Amino acid sequence: MSTHPVRPSYAAVLRVPHACRTFVAALVGRLSYGTVSLALMLSLTRSTGSYAVAGTLMALFGATSVLLSPYRAALVDRHGPRRALLPMALLYAALLCALAAACWRPGTPAAVLAVTAAAAGAVTPPLGPTMRAVWAEVLPDRAMVRRAYSLDSVAEELLFVSGPLLVGLVVGVAPPAAGIVLSALLVAVGTLGFVTSPAAGALRPAVRDKAGAPAAGRHGTGRRRSLVQPVVVAAAVGVSVSAVDLLVVAFAGQRGLGGGTVAWLLAALSAGSAVGGLLNGAVSRGSSRARLPFLTAGLGLSLAAAGLAPGVGTLAVAVACAGLFVAPALTTAYLIADEGAAPGFRTRAGAWCNTAVNAGGSAGAATVGLLVERLPLPVCFAVSGAVAVAAALVPGRRRVRSAGAAGAAGETAQSSSEPVSSEPSSERESSERSAVTLPVRGSTRQSRSSSPEERVSTSQATSPSP
Repeated sequence: MSTHPVRPSYAAVLRVPHACRTFVAALVGRLSYGTVSLALMLSLTRSTGSYAVAGTLMALFGATSVLLSPYRAALVDRHGPRRALLPMALLYAALLCALAAACWRPGTPAAVLAVTAAAAGAVTPPLGPTMRAVWAEVLPDRAMVRRAYSLDSVAEELLFVSGPLLVGLVVGVAPPAAGIVLSALLVAVGTLGFVTSPAAGALRPAVRDKAGAPAAGRHGTGRRRSLVQPVVVAAAVGVSVSAVDLLVVAFAGQRGLGGGTVAWLLAALSAGSAVGGLLNGAVSRGSSRARLPFLTAGLGLSLAAAGLAPGVGTLAVAVACAGLFVAPALTTAYLIADEGAAPGFRTRAGAWCNTAVNAGGSAGAATVGLLVERLPLPVCFAVSGAVAVAAALVPGRRRVRSAGAAGAAGETAQSSSEPVSSEPSSERESSERSAVTLPVRGSTRQSRSSSPEERVSTSQATSPSP
């Protein structure tokens, strides 16, 4: 097991060889997701002259993007990021440019816009799940991975805040379709920089059997079941966050307040989430599965309490307190998904959590939209919080390591029936992952092989698939 004379930190994460370059490139590409939604909505509204048609087209774009996310991630797991992610990103960028050209002037048939928008959503590259899979592959232990995931979540939060502001600057000097072109440029440049990084090369394709199917272990069903808790929690967080977005609008509307008040309330949620994410990575202890129910329940109870706020200031504080649990809950869900996945299936596991967040957000917006016209706001806040509390009651599944030969090393394997908690088993696997990284802060590591190909083949041959 690795030993570290210096306590892991966010700076230590970024000092890992090639980590900073890879992370920055991924953030450039992911900024596209922060800009494309507003740019598309403005462009489609201007082109069609109808909010209803534009909304339908946006729904098509979002539906294909969300529902096909696990399948796109499976391509990355199967072929590796360089062979799968880059062609996907270039095709996505090309379709966005085609959509921008179709929206540049009004009059394009809605059917043409619908087909192009749906096709673009279908090939959205899974940069977020792939970056998290890279973090899990190149960092030496779970403490470092937890900090990396927390940093990743906070950065993603900031991207979705700054993206619309960037589009606002663009549309001030150019047609809205220019914002779509900017989104295409960001994803192409960012993905190119990401996949050419040596760190991205550490994420190898999954080992496949002679028939071309993924190598499966006896506990594949157990690994799939281990995703239930993080996926349910991710969906509940999506429901809760989207509910807050709509509920603060209704709160401001009932009191005759302007859009500026709504912006400040949503900024409080984002600020709380960013602070919570950083604190979670820096001070959290213990098993991820033990922390997740408390974080999810904390989010739910905070939202229920927010419904009792008598004024804007009190609501802002309550929403910020709820935000403290958002990024930590999502970060922990991603960690559990990664811990339950074999090394060649990490991108797919993270993509299921991503899909759950987005699907939960859509369901939450639709449901709360119906409730807010029929129930008092405090009750609506309580209902949205109850969803998170209910998700906190979903039991986690402990990982099971299968027995297997350790190869030429002649190691004594664990019995496949012996249950092991997720954190320690992940730390035992960290010595295998660290073969791809250079020494960090003088830590000592055990390396089973000198080449990444041999290391991944060994770990996947002894680990069941999800």
